[in-house]
Amino acid sequence: MYLKIGMHEALFYKKLDDRSVECRLCSHFCVIKNGQTGICRARKNDNGVLYSLVYGYPLDANVDPVEKKPLFHFFPGSSTYSFGTLGCNFACANCQNWNISQAKTLEKKIKDLNFVTPERMIEEALANDCVSISYTYNEPTVFAEYALDIMKLARKSGLKNVWVSNGYMSEDCLSAIIPHLDAINVDLKSIDNDFYKANCEARLDPVLENLKMLKQEQVHLEITTLIIPSLSANSSMLNRVAEFIAGELDVDVPWHVTRFSPSLSWKLKSLAPTADDLIYEACEIGREAGLKYVYAGNIPGDQKENTYCPKCGEIAIRRMGYSIERLDAGGRCAYCDRDLNIIE
Repeated sequence: MYLKIGMHEALFYKKLDDRSVECRLCSHFCVIKNGQTGICRARKNDNGVLYSLVYGYPLDANVDPVEKKPLFHFFPGSSTYSFGTLGCNFACANCQNWNISQAKTLEKKIKDLNFVTPERMIEEALANDCVSISYTYNEPTVFAEYALDIMKLARKSGLKNVWVSNGYMSEDCLSAIIPHLDAINVDLKSIDNDFYKANCEARLDPVLENLKMLKQEQVHLEITTLIIPSLSANSSMLNRVAEFIAGELDVDVPWHVTRFSPSLSWKLKSLAPTADDLIYEACEIGREAGLKYVYAGNIPGDQKENTYCPKCGEIAIRRMGYSIERLDAGGRCAYCDRDLNIIE
């Protein structure tokens, strides 16, 4: 099942005059001339037909703890078969996977990869005793056709589907994904459109609208915000993020506020790492906004990665890195029986 296969015709596009096409996959809505690729570099117009260059070409696949996504309230302690491809529809200066997301010679690099069928991906997930498959490492929207074929098979095989996403997919794409999607972690990078323009080369509004749709459709949702000194460490901005989650989504939506490491970033190596105090301040901002589950990320051994019952305050899940100790009672508090918004 490891083969060499040609390009796969894309979904989510419409043909225009002069053999141009409009890609309808994400909220960039790229108009792509014949012989060109879109912003993500993963879709190419060949004589008026749009093709996915990355269908069937996972760059990397690993068995990860689901907490690494991060998902803290979705099958805690389980393993997830994780993979990604080349390409991305964002150009985030802080990207840690920039070598794959921003690959400039994508077509050339793909020639060195083996084609892996959706069926084979399912076999690998099951063989490794995974509960779910995670579409991650780069933005899964850019390989949505491949993801959808795997997701449909996963459901039939009893596997859950998880996306780790920037949330910039089009409404058409999101509507196609949702029936097969069990959980998603969305990076809400800021609530400032200028930040999205300058740091990601994208817009904020589509992300906010997609978050609302995901919650409305009852997909298990967790949100991550990376706290970058001088860029997204503003208390006012963090207040607005927390208020959006609490007011427009739900106070039970987990919010992961995570520490920035400049040495791992694409273009921000000159910045300082996020001070622990800024992370703790963001956690406090989330709690003051009414959020029930706020987690401090990338601070090893910190107790703020534990899950506490929002009613009685008792510990429900203790975390040390990616190791966990379950102290809850089947997703409810063992002391006061409060529902902890845990899916399993």
